[in-house]
Amino acid sequence: MSYISLNSDKLFHNFNFLDALFSQHQIDWAIVGKLLCGNATFLKVLLDMTDKEICDSRLSNLKTIKKISPETNTIYIKPPAKRLARSIVRFADVSFNTELQTLKALSEQAVIQEKTHRVVLMLEMGELREGIMLKDLMDFYARVLELPNIEIVGLGTNLCCLNGILPDEDKLKTLAWCRNILEDQFGHKIPYISGGSSVTLPLLIRDEVPTAINHFRIGETLFFGTDVYADKLIPGMHQDVFTLHAEVIELSEKPLLPTGTAGTNLTGETPEFSEEDRNRSSVRAIVDVGLLDTDYNNIIPTQPGISIIGASSDMLILDLNDNPGGIKVGDTLEFSMNYMAVLRAMNSDYVDKSVIPPSAASDLKDSRKSGGFSYI
Repeated sequence: MSYISLNSDKLFHNFNFLDALFSQHQIDWAIVGKLLCGNATFLKVLLDMTDKEICDSRLSNLKTIKKISPETNTIYIKPPAKRLARSIVRFADVSFNTELQTLKALSEQAVIQEKTHRVVLMLEMGELREGIMLKDLMDFYARVLELPNIEIVGLGTNLCCLNGILPDEDKLKTLAWCRNILEDQFGHKIPYISGGSSVTLPLLIRDEVPTAINHFRIGETLFFGTDVYADKLIPGMHQDVFTLHAEVIELSEKPLLPTGTAGTNLTGETPEFSEEDRNRSSVRAIVDVGLLDTDYNNIIPTQPGISIIGASSDMLILDLNDNPGGIKVGDTLEFSMNYMAVLRAMNSDYVDKSVIPPSAASDLKDSRKSGGFSYI
């Protein structure tokens, strides 16, 4: 059976890299763990290395986090469904909100559960995904302040996820300006401006983030070491925290061109071939992973000389040329993965999950305590 591995040492290295960067700028940050899809095995690795808050957009994942580590502070990072208000208050210490009716439902549940539910109001800054329009902010804020057992602890925004709108200094300054206006008008302190995600990190590295921005939410860069802004790697970080492993279940020399009348394949495509390849052959391998398990366009064989020909639901077809590496049936091949490939694999029940444990030199949890919304 194919499996995806998580390298604890490399993840911890990336965590320390980011923690040092944020500490240098006196910025609190929370980890976006939604890529792990609530997998308890991988979540335990994450929770063992940090006391920081964990963000997710799936309530079931927050339930798993609270089951593993009840003391961990959780943040629900998409506008909650109104019908889930009871569970949001129960399992999320903080939630990101844009709808007054939902906030009223959260308030009612917070009263019932005898809790103070902390909220971040998300503002629309041009991405046109979730967010309160700036022209409506003053009235919206005033009405939320009246809700019992609701505490506004921050303003935030989301960028780059739908229309690819990138953060810039002007947008972040506008976010800070909104806080200043609200504090002046209502006399209520807003401790945090959560204006940063992985795509904002390059601005921080270049010292282009206003000092008022004091909270980041980081997922992709933690797990992949990526500069999301420029679509490249951040020097000093690991890209290969995750690896896909698949076993060779067939190995044979076969023609490069199929024979017979071609229709459409499983994905509705009609593959095209070059007549130059007629009467030519190569060694082909089939491994036990397929379209149900991952996106083969987003994985790359780590061994040189191997290329991916295509995939069906349960199998991936590889061209080994003349098989210079001497690969044989039963061997396990490895593939590097990007974000979307890992996400697909994490969602597949047919791909096992395995942890490469930390080396003896690694101490996965130190005495640091996170800042952030939980310490307000």
